[in-house]
Amino acid sequence: MRIPAHSVCTAIRDDIVSGVYERGGRLTEELLARRYGVSRVPVREALRTLEAEGFVVTRRHAGACVAEPTEQEAADLLEIRLLLEPLGAARAAQRRTEAHLKVLRGLVRLGQERSRRGQSEDLRSLGGWFHETLAQSSGSPGLTSLLTQLRHKIAWMYVVETSASPAESWAEHAAIVDAVARGDAERARSLTAAHTERATGAHRLRFPALPARGERGRGRGRDRDRVRDSQHAVNTVGLRH
Repeated sequence: MRIPAHSVCTAIRDDIVSGVYERGGRLTEELLARRYGVSRVPVREALRTLEAEGFVVTRRHAGACVAEPTEQEAADLLEIRLLLEPLGAARAAQRRTEAHLKVLRGLVRLGQERSRRGQSEDLRSLGGWFHETLAQSSGSPGLTSLLTQLRHKIAWMYVVETSASPAESWAEHAAIVDAVARGDAERARSLTAAHTERATGAHRLRFPALPARGERGRGRGRDRDRVRDSQHAVNTVGLRH
């Protein structure tokens, strides 16, 4: 069975976001193929996709390496999200389906319930699913793809502090869904803009400054050791059908 390149791409991206591969570290096709239990062909395709997304860069004499975004590039991501999230919500108010509304309302109920019970460990995942579903409700595959890439990159570059008032955050989510359900695009836009701007204040850079060149070299050596000693087969559930 040939494992699709997009599955390999997802696995590599997830490992970049989670810090398995350090910024600037080399990504050799041979080691990646061994780690994920695939041939080098889907790895090569995955690296091209990740380069287009900004997670990987190709360097002369080094090949594919994990990108090293600057603080300005990281700040730009939050600014771009401030523009695109409200647009997605406005489009959702115009194009959402009843199935989208059902999922959004269900996520809001779960989020509010977890907030009341103090189950904060679940809230971040629920929040991610909420915003992913809201983006999908826009009816724009291009916009949904952009927002998904933004979320991946922001998760890579930032630590998000736990909200001191999760109930308030989920009340904002509920108000956004109400506006989307009524087809009120401008209210959905303004509510989402305010919500996203407040959430931006909880983001703290994971990498406030690039390490010295020597430290980067040592980090890459540790990274190669981790990859060499590890096997991580790509999840093939659902690929057989």
